[in-house]
Amino acid sequence: MPTNRRSFLRNVALGSGAIASALPNNSYAHAMQNAQAPFNMCGFAAPKLSTVRIGLVGTGSRGTGAIDRLSYIDGVQITALCDKYPKNLEKSQAILNKKGLPAPKTYTGEEGWKALCESNDVDLVYVTTPWHLHTPISVYAMKHGKHAASEVPAAKTIDECWELVETSEKTRQHMMMLENCCYDFFELLTLNMARNGMFGEILHAEGAYIHDLGKDYLLNKTGYSDMWRLKENTGHQGNLYPTHGLGPIAQCMNINRGDKFDHLVSMSTNDFTLAPALQELAANDDFFKPYAGKTYRGNMNTTIIKTDLGKTLMVQHDVSSPRPYSRIHLVSGTKGAAQKYPGPERIALGHSWMKPEELKGMYDKYTPPIVRHIGDIAKNVGGHGGMDFIMDWRLIDCLRNGLPLDQDVYDAASWSSIMPLSEASAINRSKTIDVPDFTRGAWKQNKPHDMTLNGGGTTGVRAVLK
Repeated sequence: MPTNRRSFLRNVALGSGAIASALPNNSYAHAMQNAQAPFNMCGFAAPKLSTVRIGLVGTGSRGTGAIDRLSYIDGVQITALCDKYPKNLEKSQAILNKKGLPAPKTYTGEEGWKALCESNDVDLVYVTTPWHLHTPISVYAMKHGKHAASEVPAAKTIDECWELVETSEKTRQHMMMLENCCYDFFELLTLNMARNGMFGEILHAEGAYIHDLGKDYLLNKTGYSDMWRLKENTGHQGNLYPTHGLGPIAQCMNINRGDKFDHLVSMSTNDFTLAPALQELAANDDFFKPYAGKTYRGNMNTTIIKTDLGKTLMVQHDVSSPRPYSRIHLVSGTKGAAQKYPGPERIALGHSWMKPEELKGMYDKYTPPIVRHIGDIAKNVGGHGGMDFIMDWRLIDCLRNGLPLDQDVYDAASWSSIMPLSEASAINRSKTIDVPDFTRGAWKQNKPHDMTLNGGGTTGVRAVLK
């Protein structure tokens, strides 16, 4: 084992068998930590695709929403759909049929996605499955010459993070995590303001996913197929879903492009809601008996990350407490700050939040080109207020014009890695955990992604039958 890798594991373990067992310890984690990157995917531009042929895997709630959004974008052809449930495929085909669009080929079964990835009529595999399939499908797609775009998180383990990185570099296929919150309107505004130095040197940022999923989703028999989301909360700790809050602030802080995550500490409360609720449900409904008596993730997790340049990020996760929705989105610098939750959206360039007319001036001056170009259309198409459509449109426009993507495989890996790393810290009394450098030093030269529409912005939005 290379000395640096051995030191990395020693620092991670800190003498604890609990942490050593919590982190993966096989070929990818061993080989990739110190390996020389064969090709830097940051700033990579793939050959242009005049038509982007999409194969979508997972046609449940997120999948059907994606199908609807993608159907509006010029230069897109949905050529293949895959789901292990045939009824889901029928519903998805009906969406396209109602819009007068060609019927895609369909695949089903537990591993029908392999045949979809192997097909010759797909350029981009769009993954909207449960989490455990995100990496296997993305890797298989890239190995078969397809770009991959995956719902969040892109990976569940450090090994999977390295596998995504290695495969993208070797195949020179894009791997983008579909972090839609990076395309919300205020997040884009604050990112553009940060790029223009309005907040000075950003020294701290906060993000979160605080969303009460208990009654309507986690404890709902039909909330998620096979109760997979509840199962993800079983026997785990840490931040299971970090990227919605983390992605936008990581971009503001130029993570992987001038700075990088260095180490973290993480702490979770006990679980005060899920186990008692399931015990009560099981007493009256045999369906819930397999879920009673189990250990569930603590309600609130708080993870603090320090960067190589000495800056900090705080990320929280709570999906089982009755609190109002929040992603926090706080950006704090030497000249000012911005915050979104709780509303209203606020900006300060001093000791006080701006008055509404001053805030309007910031929107007038710093709304980025992508929002001016496609924002109103996105609001009409929908998808979390339009941010989902901005994300999809931007992905397709980049592929059609041969432009680098806003999020690359290093972002997918580093943002997703907080999931297993926070667990490793939380289960061992909040010990410090090193965050791998998935760029292998390239972060020092990598440049922030281009927020302009230079070379792009040519993809139209077509009218389709509702």
